[in-house]
Amino acid sequence: MTRKLALITGASRGLGKNTALHLAAQGIDIIGTYNSKADEAQALVNTLEASGVRAAMLQLDVSNSASFEDFAQQLSETLQHVFGRQQLDFLVNNAGIGINAPFSETSEAQFEQLFNIQLKGPFFLTQRLLPLIADQGRIVNISTGLTRFALPGYAAYAAMKGAMEVLTRYQAKELGARGIRVNILAPGAIETDFGGGVVRDNTEVNDFIAGNTALGRVGLPDDIGAAVALLLGDGGGWITGQRLEVSGGMFL
Repeated sequence: MTRKLALITGASRGLGKNTALHLAAQGIDIIGTYNSKADEAQALVNTLEASGVRAAMLQLDVSNSASFEDFAQQLSETLQHVFGRQQLDFLVNNAGIGINAPFSETSEAQFEQLFNIQLKGPFFLTQRLLPLIADQGRIVNISTGLTRFALPGYAAYAAMKGAMEVLTRYQAKELGARGIRVNILAPGAIETDFGGGVVRDNTEVNDFIAGNTALGRVGLPDDIGAAVALLLGDGGGWITGQRLEVSGGMFL
């Protein structure tokens, strides 16, 4: 039986890396992308291959949509030469950054950077990769709990993710004819280096979030990687067009 194959953007660190490890534990081969840290990317390849799956990492700047044509060609060659196949089964649009700035002080440059990485990038990357995604495949986009509740400093970031949630429904509708399921996963606050690591490293912030979460703690990367694996597993076949918040019950 042919193993499934997933492409995860931003896979060399954080939630993308954790997702890769969870999918590999289910026997899913991995192609990941990284922006600049080739050493971290190669270290992940080594770890994944040691677990028994095949893996490759490709460089990609998701903010540069002009590069997507060349990336698709490189991806197609990798599919053929490394994995002996023509298409992916899964796409996880994970790559992103966090910018914390009050609405009144957000600059156009910050807005445009978030737009290019969080909305324009996944929109046109997914569009370009559609021929490389198999029928009956699945796409998971990544949002944030900040589209449901508001915390000062994330107006632009949350606005982009809110747009991704709308886009997800349209993708699910339009790609349903090919049997492709499209969902969006919205993490709550997670202990990673995202956004400067404030949730992980600032005790006051960590305690505040834990105190406002039904399960009494801040989220961990394993919580998110496991949830993506759930959506891509056998039980996710009848789920499409949905927003799944994975926050332990923040601000209920």
